[in-house]
Amino acid sequence: MTNQIPEITLHDGVQIPAVGFGTYKLKGHHGAQAINHAIANGYRLLDSAYNYENEATVGEAIRRSSVPREELFITSKLPGRYHHYEDAIITIQESLFRANLDYYDLYLIHWPNPIQDNYIEAWQALIDAQKFGYIRSIGVCNFLPEHIERLEKETGILPTVNQIELHPQFNQLEQLKWHKEHQIITESWSPLTRGSQLLQDKRIQKIADQYHKTVSQIILRWHYQLGAIAIPKSVSPVRQKENISIFDFQLSETEMMMINQLTQPDGRIKDQDPAVYEEF
Repeated sequence: MTNQIPEITLHDGVQIPAVGFGTYKLKGHHGAQAINHAIANGYRLLDSAYNYENEATVGEAIRRSSVPREELFITSKLPGRYHHYEDAIITIQESLFRANLDYYDLYLIHWPNPIQDNYIEAWQALIDAQKFGYIRSIGVCNFLPEHIERLEKETGILPTVNQIELHPQFNQLEQLKWHKEHQIITESWSPLTRGSQLLQDKRIQKIADQYHKTVSQIILRWHYQLGAIAIPKSVSPVRQKENISIFDFQLSETEMMMINQLTQPDGRIKDQDPAVYEEF
């Protein structure tokens, strides 16, 4: 299948697909099969993490695929317990070994863990790992603007990407605006809110009916028009195809506004506030 997903250029010149495939909880043979199907269905961005314990599964799916490695965009993430510099370098190496890869296209610090306050060390490790050729582009997850400002102040280097919780019930418009002002691309984790009642929302269903699309497709198109890279997950080949069939229509400003109005002050799925949350 020809890949029809547009690409976005990061501020370091690296190009990243505008929609990716989430791999959280996809493990073992069935996980590798689902990821392999996603590649066959046109996905090129695969999102993993050290703490997902499935980097080897992602690597196996890549091995099974007929798509050349250089056409894929593989992401993984550094866990909170390995933020000290030497630990971080070794962990990045281990991530590569697990996936049987020579490099990652994007590597992220998974959470800032501000109470431990070692994320500057971790960021310096990513900067150096990029120089070593382990990583093409470096970024963060779940960082607030004050965390990113400190990265720039202490190292002079801004992340290319910040992956944050973003969905219609928690639209993060202020942080999106801040990212754009600093040329940081936003990635959306849990873009469909992990199967919540959002997919039954009659207001979004009404829009979907007008475009002959599913509610998921409307939400993913909303992410795309916000300028955010959604990384939906599905083991169903049919839904995998649906989730990237969002480039043949455009939501109106009124429709975008209506979806934005679904946001809630307490809209986080698990109340994981980056200001205080500590990842293991």
